[in-house]
Amino acid sequence: MKDSDNFFNKVYHVARLIPCGKVTSYGAIATYLGAARSARMVGWAMNKAHNLEDIPAHRVVNRKGLLTGKHHFDGTNLMQQLLENEGIIVVENQIQDLDKVFWNPIDEL
Repeated sequence: MKDSDNFFNKVYHVARLIPCGKVTSYGAIATYLGAARSARMVGWAMNKAHNLEDIPAHRVVNRKGLLTGKHHFDGTNLMQQLLENEGIIVVENQIQDLDKVFWNPIDEL
């Protein structure tokens, strides 16, 4: 097993814990995992996970609330639709009221 596989599995474990109606960021997951400078690697993990049904990759956005991973989902607006189905407001590919819907694993786990 490569180190990245192990890291990806840790990322997926945290992603599975994000509550419905909440989002977190690549950086928040990386920081929680003790790899604060690895937000991009968390992004790579999420990119690989978009077709894994048990991982809510749509709930992971960038630090400003932008849907930067949306092009990895099938359909034009699937990521946004999944978030809106959970009550999250998205305008022009950006989460609105990010501070209200942000879930930080460090605070929660």
